[in-house]
Amino acid sequence: MRLVTSLTGVALLATCLAGCSADEPEAAAQQPAAAVQITPVAAAATIKYVFPVRASNVSVPKTHSGYPATDIFAACGKPVLATTSGVVLEVSRKDRYVKGKPDGPYNGGKFVSILGDDGVRYYGSHLSKVTKGIKKGVRVKAGQVVGKLGKTGNASNVCHLHYGISPPCKKTGDWKVRRGVVWPAKYLNSWRKGGQKSPVAAVKAWNRKHHCKA
Repeated sequence: MRLVTSLTGVALLATCLAGCSADEPEAAAQQPAAAVQITPVAAAATIKYVFPVRASNVSVPKTHSGYPATDIFAACGKPVLATTSGVVLEVSRKDRYVKGKPDGPYNGGKFVSILGDDGVRYYGSHLSKVTKGIKKGVRVKAGQVVGKLGKTGNASNVCHLHYGISPPCKKTGDWKVRRGVVWPAKYLNSWRKGGQKSPVAAVKAWNRKHHCKA
């Protein structure tokens, strides 16, 4: 595919992108999916949300192919930020995706997932680089740079951030959940404007219905 340099041109490719997922992670210890509870570790008043890409020219489509997620389109190399304060659950610094393989845990290329203090997991993939020092168990603050936007994994050769919101479930090995189960666009649009719309209720509702099975 010819590299698209115009954001408008890039956005037109959004509808043809396949769903993005995770890569082989550095991971925290697994927990039984059925036992997962979304338990915030900070009071709601102290939770701060930040739009996860620092760029002036950004496209946030409302839809995504195959499952609830969002592909945030911006220029290659733009900073990718922690959505909220929390602890890093998984990191992939190596792109193991093989073109033509079925969807699976390598689709996301380089990625970071964070368990927010609100009890929700935030996942960003297709990174060109993961920031030095970002590794499992490390605490991050809202707005902290965790990587650079890129096109690793199954990104259709277009720079974008695949962004997923989910309950932590097993924390590892559950790429179908981690890649996204709740539509993120309305939260992203709120955060982009300085709002603080929380996905906690929506994630809890999804988990009550699906019990960590995507």
